[in-house]
Amino acid sequence: MINRYSREKMRSIWTDQRKLEIWLEIELLAAEALSKEGIVPEKDFRIMKKRASFKLERCRELEKTLNHDVIAFTTNVAENINHKASRWLHFGLTSSDIGDTAFGVQIKESADILIDDLKKVRKVIAVKAKKYQMTPMIGRSHGIHGEPTTFGLKLALMYDEFGRALKRMESVKRTASLGKISGAVGTNAHLSPKVESFVCRKLGLTAAPLTTQVIQRDIHAEFMTTLALVAASIERWSTEFRHLQRTEVLEAEEFFAKGQKGSSAMPHKRNPITWERLTGQARVIRGNALAAMENVALWHERDISHSSVERVIFPDSCALLDYMLHKLEGLIKGLIVYPENMKRNLGISLGMWNSQSVLLELIRKGLSRENAYELVQRSAMLTWKAKHAGKGEADFKTQLLEDPDVRKHLTKGDLDRICNLDFHLKNVKQRFRKVGIK
Repeated sequence: MINRYSREKMRSIWTDQRKLEIWLEIELLAAEALSKEGIVPEKDFRIMKKRASFKLERCRELEKTLNHDVIAFTTNVAENINHKASRWLHFGLTSSDIGDTAFGVQIKESADILIDDLKKVRKVIAVKAKKYQMTPMIGRSHGIHGEPTTFGLKLALMYDEFGRALKRMESVKRTASLGKISGAVGTNAHLSPKVESFVCRKLGLTAAPLTTQVIQRDIHAEFMTTLALVAASIERWSTEFRHLQRTEVLEAEEFFAKGQKGSSAMPHKRNPITWERLTGQARVIRGNALAAMENVALWHERDISHSSVERVIFPDSCALLDYMLHKLEGLIKGLIVYPENMKRNLGISLGMWNSQSVLLELIRKGLSRENAYELVQRSAMLTWKAKHAGKGEADFKTQLLEDPDVRKHLTKGDLDRICNLDFHLKNVKQRFRKVGIK
């Protein structure tokens, strides 16, 4: 219920109805500021405030003839005021004064929802990370076994990454929550800057320090690239968990509901479909961010090439990222974890994940790095060869002890001390504290 409400709220921010509601609020705030300056008679302002309204369908009907959305809107509002006081409506304003300022409100309201989404996602990640803090698993580089880590530490890394996403969203909200009431080319020729300051303050926006007819689009591109970065982080972890669900790995699995079907042809399938969906959706937001960057270059004080693009990419991207974050929250909550499979997979590389520990111990014993590396690699390659030749139980530590050149420097006690999970995981709790998971 909460998730559905949030998504509906996000969509409502970008409806035509909500946009025109903000337009009307801006028009009346500008008239109020002008009344305070003595330009609009107080009586006329009271009449405007009481009677000003619009009907979306009427605005759309007028726009068919006028071919201008703002003029259609002001015409309908003036019709409803139905008094000579309507002459003060849109006084000294240009279309972008209300359009861009409303845009700033929509961005601010959308950012608030996305910030709340990110906080919820981090909360569920922290819970899961704490649960599996010391659950050992193999760490992989290039997809190949490296050294041990823990599943909790992997999730703590995810928690930290979405902490950066949260900071970016909070920062770009401040950057992009801008308004402007500065006129046709941004010179405030017909309205004093006090009007701009009043309107923006009432709307919870910052007045842009300098504009042309529009607020500069690098600001909006920064907002969109921030959304794309958040989506890229979602894709990064979607890819991670898709790998962990592969049949050969199966260390973690997307929740599979009762009655769910995985394949029309193969009844046994349990596929990571939601992780895959998020991977694809991240590509959409990235593409939209590129379109936002294309909007930065406009002719002189303004052209209209950006407008049609923004009507698509901002509502779509904000709603889509909201959806993706809700899905991510649910996926982490419902994630099925297989510690026994993690333990099994640790054994596949026959203890060779201790190779660096042995390398460094040999260096401590006085060997050059080159000689130590050669000894350790020789035992590792013989271990692999023994395993694939099917010659009994291959084991890296055993192979090391059978090498007389290694035995000159290391005892079985030395190897037992450094070749174990506790050695690798001794600082995990400290790393948790560094990212703020207690």
